[in-house]
Amino acid sequence: AGSIGVGLLLASLVNNIWLGYLTYGGGVGIGVACAYVPMIAAVGGWFEKNRTKALGFAVAGIGIGTLVGAPASKFLVNTYGWRTSFVILAITSSSLLVLASFTAHKPPVSNTGQPAPSLKALLKDGRFIWLYCSMLLLSSSLFIPMVYLDDYLESQGGSGGAFLIGIIGATSVIGRLALGTIANKIGLSRLYILAVVVLSSSYTLWIIAGSSYTIIVIFTIIMGVSYGGWIALSPSITAQLFGPVGLGGVLGALYTSAGIGGLIGPPLTGVIIDNRGYPFAISIVMIVAFCSLPLLVKALRAKAPEGKETFDIPVTFFILDLLGQITEDYDNSQASEHAKPSKSL
Repeated sequence: AGSIGVGLLLASLVNNIWLGYLTYGGGVGIGVACAYVPMIAAVGGWFEKNRTKALGFAVAGIGIGTLVGAPASKFLVNTYGWRTSFVILAITSSSLLVLASFTAHKPPVSNTGQPAPSLKALLKDGRFIWLYCSMLLLSSSLFIPMVYLDDYLESQGGSGGAFLIGIIGATSVIGRLALGTIANKIGLSRLYILAVVVLSSSYTLWIIAGSSYTIIVIFTIIMGVSYGGWIALSPSITAQLFGPVGLGGVLGALYTSAGIGGLIGPPLTGVIIDNRGYPFAISIVMIVAFCSLPLLVKALRAKAPEGKETFDIPVTFFILDLLGQITEDYDNSQASEHAKPSKSL
């Protein structure tokens, strides 16, 4: 709370963009990391049977924040100016975080018998390395719509970027709640891969949208739902691979990939946009997102180091296998139906 508040307050005083990067990026970035990871770890530690559902509800607040925050911030800037807006946001966010901290309680100690993995052990674990690289690539693509949608619409002679970002936030809430709820029925790993596939594929709509606002809205809806699902399922996937003990430390190390991706993705995309235009740049973004998929599958299929528990990782994860399983279940149900003796009238 203190880091976010100080970062926003200092950002309201800067006179050049580089100091803005330092104050806002450093203060708010550190504050968000210090708040988000412990929150996820605490929720994950309190729940075992319904962990995925609980985490989905917890991270749904991020989507609501995106839904409310983007238009609210634009209203504040237009009404009071950006300096006063930073001050208002600093006071509001710090106050809310302080209030939330009073409801946080340390989760009970897990009785799995597994020690918390050290950073050294994680760096020697192939599953962690593959998952880290997958998250880095996907994160470098994930934040592009939030950064460039407004500018894209202006380049097409339109407006309403803040509203579209609000749509992403709203639909991400649906994704977080829905996918977190049905994960146990479909399979956590399969659903996680499905979210990545849909998220990566959604950029196709942005490529072909041109000046069509309708297609852009459809893109933000699909992207938002899949993005929300990916966010909601990531902590559960991490707990599945490495266990619930020390989940906060594992997530803290793993989520540096999202920070790096968010740091390098938007600036590099901006350079490509300036030189080659939006269609080419978005195509590159989509390719990078798809490149995260084989790395994710590799992480989920990799064997745990000797002596480490795998926490019941499913054997197959491909989307075609999911469709095949659905077909097989349907065929079995039909066969069982035909095998039943007919009742005479």
